Amino acid sequence: MSENETAKIRVAVVDDHEMFRAGVIATLRDSFDIVGQAADVPGSVAMIAQTKPQVVLLDVHVPGGEGGGGAEILAKSRPYSPTTVFLALSVSDAPQDVGAVIRAGAQGYVTKTITGADLISSIKQVHEGYAVFSPKLAGFVLSAFQGVPAAGSDGGADGAVRAHDEELDRLSAREQEVMRLIARGYTYKEVAAELFISIKTVESH
Repeated sequence: MSENETAKIRVAVVDDHEMFRAGVIATLRDSFDIVGQAADVPGSVAMIAQTKPQVVLLDVHVPGGEGGGGAEILAKSRPYSPTTVFLALSVSDAPQDVGAVIRAGAQGYVTKTITGADLISSIKQVHEGYAVFSPKLAGFVLSAFQGVPAAGSDGGADGAVRAHDEELDRLSAREQEVMRLIARGYTYKEVAAELFISIKTVESH
């Protein structure tokens, strides 16, 4: 094995659609070390615990477990692989889906309309500590944490943001500070420096 191969980021893919999962793996195989794949909540938690990937591509709606999908996988696997970074990859751009996995600790959220090249770039960015969102979602996340509607939002979208704001109100002031900075594209390291807290504290929020 060459030095370049040993340096590849270790990636796992979680998606309940076998053909889509296979296509993603085929796209990523030349750029990353694909260490595992899974299609449901229990299998994903077990796979992550065993392989300890550096980055997990995580679908939001995954069957099994207690019905919590991607957010449940993230929460249950964290004790077994605390340094693993999660990037949500989903067909859904619904605010409640975005909010659920981000609150659970995902470092980014991209939709399945993403190109292969952009997905590869997004994986590398979250591995380096950056928060990554599809353009439409980045606007929503930032506006939600600023308490203002996203540009071009219609009434339905505004309602979704307001509903999400009610959930945000339950976060502590420090948690909201952390999330606002992450939504602006700060890395975990930069958030820690800005707020004078440890990187571990940032990750826990």
